[in-house]
This record gives sequence, C-alpha cells and structure tokens, in this order.
Amino acid sequence: MLSLPLVVAVIVILYLLSSIKILAEYERGVIFRLGRVLPQPKGPGLILVFQPIDRLVRISLRLETLDVPPQDVVTKDNVTVKVNAVVFFRVIDPKRAVLEVADYLYTTSQLAQTTLRSVLGEVELDELLSQREKLNLRLQGVLDQDTGPWGVKVSKVEVKQVDLPDTMIRAIARQAEAERERRAKVIHAEGEFMASERLAQAAEVIQRQPVAIQLRYLQTLVEIGSEKNTTIVFPLPVDLVPGLKNTVKSS
Repeated sequence: MLSLPLVVAVIVILYLLSSIKILAEYERGVIFRLGRVLPQPKGPGLILVFQPIDRLVRISLRLETLDVPPQDVVTKDNVTVKVNAVVFFRVIDPKRAVLEVADYLYTTSQLAQTTLRSVLGEVELDELLSQREKLNLRLQGVLDQDTGPWGVKVSKVEVKQVDLPDTMIRAIARQAEAERERRAKVIHAEGEFMASERLAQAAEVIQRQPVAIQLRYLQTLVEIGSEKNTTIVFPLPVDLVPGLKNTVKSS
C-alpha cells in the first residue's frame, strides 16, 4: 500500500498542475482571491490560479467587431428609415471591464443601438445621407464617452446601410432629376450670356471697322462653297434695305 506522505505528495502535485493556467498574448486574467480582486491583471504567459480560493476571469484585448442590427430611426424631418451600423472597440482596462459592468459585450451592444437611434433621430434625412462621416465621428464620440468608465475604448463607428421607403426613394429621384434640370438651365443661360457678350464685342469692332463685315461675308461664302452646294447666297447689307424701300415708294 502507498504511504500517506506519498499520497499527500501526489495530491499536492496534481493540485499544482491543475492550478497552472496559460494566457495568450492578447489575453489578461482578472483574479478574485477570496472575493477580492487583485490589484493588477495577470498575463500573458503562465500563471497560477489556486482554486477554490482564486477565480479567474479571462479578458481579450483584441479589437472586437459589433454588428448593430437594423434600427427603426425617425429623422428630424419625420422620415422613418432603417439603419444598421458596425462598432469597433477593444478593452483597455480588464479590471474595470469586469468590475464595472456585468457583461461589457452585451451592454456595449445595447448602448450602441440606443445611441444610434437617438443621435440619428436628431438629424434630417439629407444630412443622414450626405454627411455620413460627420455622423460616424459623432456616434463614436458618444459611445466612447459612455463606455470609458467600463474600461472599453470605441475606436470607430460606421453606418453601414440606410434603407429608405419606396415612396421616399421615388421622391428623392424626382428631386435629383429636377436639380439636374435646374443646373442644365443655369448652364444654358450662362452660355447665352457669354455669347451675347461676345456678340456685343464683335458689334463694337465692326462699328469701328466697317470693312470687317465685308470680310465676314467673304468668309461665309468660302465656307458655303467648300460644302459643294449648288445654291449661291449673296449677302445684302442691311443698311441698303431702307434705301430700296424709299426707291420703291417713290416709283
């Protein structure tokens, strides 16, 4: 039979072996000893956890990706849209992440959903669609401020998709079409204005140099002749028309 000291030695060795824990490089261990947390988290590497005196809580320091499910958001101009987002965060203080909140993953998820609805509900639809980067920074700032006491750092928030009602999509399409027509009319009007300025400058040049109109007539005849047309156009100066009218009346 085995002696009592040998049995005790085997039990002690087995207990010590079961107390050995290995933490990865990205993990930290928060240890509660007799219900009180130790001042500093343990790890990475090999640590000793003497159960049942000690209790180990593993915390990952890697970047976590949280997919926020679609939320029904009513914008400032009373348009109902569905918005989903993604949140990137990591634990920077394992001790506070264990002590200050029961489940930091679940709590951060719920906080992200409520923050998404509240922040986007304060903006109009046009701002939600056109100023996405500004809203992302605002969401990130609000979440980071609220999760800071938990030892969680929110590094980035991205609004993934905004689902609009069909009626609103058609209204936006009509608005975009009207905007394009308005721009086309403005561009056309600006072109007409520039052309009128050029014509006014040309009229001033012709007024100072009357022979310029004759040169323009000849240039027009050359252009017509280059197209091999059978019709010959003879330009008649406009200032001869009143004289012809007076001759016809006198006759």
